[in-house]
Amino acid sequence: MGSLGAILRHPDDFYPLLKLKMASKHAEKQIPAQPHWGFCYSMLHKVSRSFALVIQQLGTELRDAVCIFYLVLRALDTVEDDTSIPTDVKVPILIAFHKHIYDREWHFSCGTKDYKVLMDQFHHVSTAFLELGKSYQEAIENITKRMGAGMAKFICKEVETVDDYDEYCHYVAGLVGLGLSKLFYASGSEDLAPDHLSNSMGLFLQKTNIIRDYLEDINEIPKSRMFWPRQIWSKYVNKLEDLKYEENSVKAVQCLNDMVTNALIHMDDCLKYMSALRDPAIFRFCGIPQIMAIGTLALCYNNIEVFRGVVKMRRGLTAKVIDRTRTMADVYRAFFDFSCMMKSKVDRNDPNAEKTLNRLEAVQKTCKDSGMLNKRKSYINGSNPIYNSALLVLLFVVLAVIVAYLNKQTN
Repeated sequence: MGSLGAILRHPDDFYPLLKLKMASKHAEKQIPAQPHWGFCYSMLHKVSRSFALVIQQLGTELRDAVCIFYLVLRALDTVEDDTSIPTDVKVPILIAFHKHIYDREWHFSCGTKDYKVLMDQFHHVSTAFLELGKSYQEAIENITKRMGAGMAKFICKEVETVDDYDEYCHYVAGLVGLGLSKLFYASGSEDLAPDHLSNSMGLFLQKTNIIRDYLEDINEIPKSRMFWPRQIWSKYVNKLEDLKYEENSVKAVQCLNDMVTNALIHMDDCLKYMSALRDPAIFRFCGIPQIMAIGTLALCYNNIEVFRGVVKMRRGLTAKVIDRTRTMADVYRAFFDFSCMMKSKVDRNDPNAEKTLNRLEAVQKTCKDSGMLNKRKSYINGSNPIYNSALLVLLFVVLAVIVAYLNKQTN
């Protein structure tokens, strides 16, 4: 759960955090008994806890397909991410990965910690994949093939232009959006979404991750990983790694704001995609990560801490997003709230201030024009109850008892 200090500052986080804790415990108990499916769902919890929680609400057939889709692409990404693998070894694996998922015996040792376990025991994933319906298999194979080829291309190619940046993000995330749309369609729950909208859903998430993970990627050992396009960062510094040095703080923040402004172009497409969804479970599955993305961008914008450490939404706010995201009204409210937060941080002297404001005001207009803003309370400010000290003490006593009980049940 969230830290004590964070909950004291945001007491309305308590209930969503408690619900999240209980949902997490429940999800862990739902792991299937079959060894290969047990491995897949256990691994899903280890390599993506938040995604594992969101996926649990999907219907069984679609949930299994999305779980395997995620693990296949996570394995592919582990190969791409491992900078210790020589290029002449890595590229053929990436290109042929869509064939390996049909081979119950295939595995490749790379990555670290849980990712290494996933790769070492990948045969469990292949076994589960082969039990999926044919339409699910074909969708997963198609996206894996296209993504592997795209990753291989960028192993040997720098991200120079903004077009390169969009192309790279398409291969590693836009295709995930296309693949999920195909899986939703294969399940019979949704119409097949237009490719450009599915692509934007992926690009918005990926660009947010690339912005947030600057320091981690640039400090990667044995070789740094660089995804910010030269066309943007070269306006501010001579080398991308220069952004992390204190003497370049002003230019670093300006470059950061340029990158965030670039990511904002996908917001309208994301709202159009989500507004067309019919299935409530699929809607929540899609909506929660998108709200997390705009929330993260709002925190990163104009924030030098992106170049000093990790910037992310507090756990209590994440729990609130997971708990409150039920309808399109919730999504409009969240996008409106976080765009307002970002707008309040815009420095008129920033080189991209006018462009940033235009994009934020455009999404605010879309949210207002929906007519749904008054139907849900704010994610950020809301009408939070005022807690006195005695009630807070009681609250944490109850919390301690519940957490101790849950831990005892788990053990």
